[in-house]
Amino acid sequence: MIVVNIVISVVVIILLQLIGMVIFSWMTPYKDMEELKKGNVAAGLAMGGKFLSTAIVLGVAAYTNTSIWHMMLWFAVGYVCLVIAYWVFELATPGVRIGEELKRGNTAVGVLLCAVYIGTSLSISSLII
Repeated sequence: MIVVNIVISVVVIILLQLIGMVIFSWMTPYKDMEELKKGNVAAGLAMGGKFLSTAIVLGVAAYTNTSIWHMMLWFAVGYVCLVIAYWVFELATPGVRIGEELKRGNTAVGVLLCAVYIGTSLSISSLII
């Protein structure tokens, strides 16, 4: 029974991570994978920050909850906070269109956004019970 629970948990974690990345990709005004193929470091940093931040929230949600449903709920709460963090970051930087800067390859914006995602995920993860 333990093996079945672990397998189910791993499948759910992978699916949640993929869903999270798809939703994040819908938020960008460009196609993430096309930018990566072009070698756009800024877009790669932002995408890496998205992946790592969702993994942090998901990992803490999985570690602190014995129920898959509770894990999914806490991941959803944390994920919504990450999406909000992106939009707050966008609003807090007037005159800088984050998506456009990333598409242009502005590495400074990519690094900063990556840090915003990771920092937010660490902060939000501390609230997950």
